[in-house]
Amino acid sequence: MKFFVDTAEIEPIRELAATGLLDGVTTNPSLIAKSGRDFIEVTKEICAIVDGPVSAEVVALDHETMMKEAEILRKIADNVCIKVPLTVDGLKTCKALTGDGTMVNVTLCFSANQALLAAKAGATFISPFVGRHDDNGFDGIDLIEDIRLIYDNYDFATEILVASVRHTNHVLQAARIGADVMTAPPAVIHALFKHVLTDKGIEGFLADWAKTGQSIL
Repeated sequence: MKFFVDTAEIEPIRELAATGLLDGVTTNPSLIAKSGRDFIEVTKEICAIVDGPVSAEVVALDHETMMKEAEILRKIADNVCIKVPLTVDGLKTCKALTGDGTMVNVTLCFSANQALLAAKAGATFISPFVGRHDDNGFDGIDLIEDIRLIYDNYDFATEILVASVRHTNHVLQAARIGADVMTAPPAVIHALFKHVLTDKGIEGFLADWAKTGQSIL
């Protein structure tokens, strides 16, 4: 499973990239607003930190303007992935861009039928929102299972990018199903490292080492 981080904050991206675990970055208008920085400037900086796809989202709702915005965004760097909403105009834009060799992330997916449409439009990534799905009385992980089954049935190349990840169990469940990518806030990715027995083991080793009175340095 590929790991993307869902943020527009530079330092968390640098920190995770240094671990070798980071395969890409997703952003959206809300995350850009939270960063308080210029959209183009921060996207360019992120693209310089990671080699993998960096999702930059259009804000227009009509196909013609989406294409104009995408033209500006994809000039930022070769690893920019244009993010479009799962609408008729969004999928028109997806088809046009992927046909031209540009990566496209189709976002705000809440049904397997929508995911099927995105794959047929040639999406590079489909972003089903598991956390928001859960919030509205559905099971987000069931949605991932349905999409995985459909994509495998027809050998679609579109990668399932699990989004709106709220906790580590979402990551585990998505990995068990075989999702291609997950994107999560830095805090969720850092939580994957945590286990009480790991902490206790380190404490025990350090206590025993102190008793030897030795030093490696």
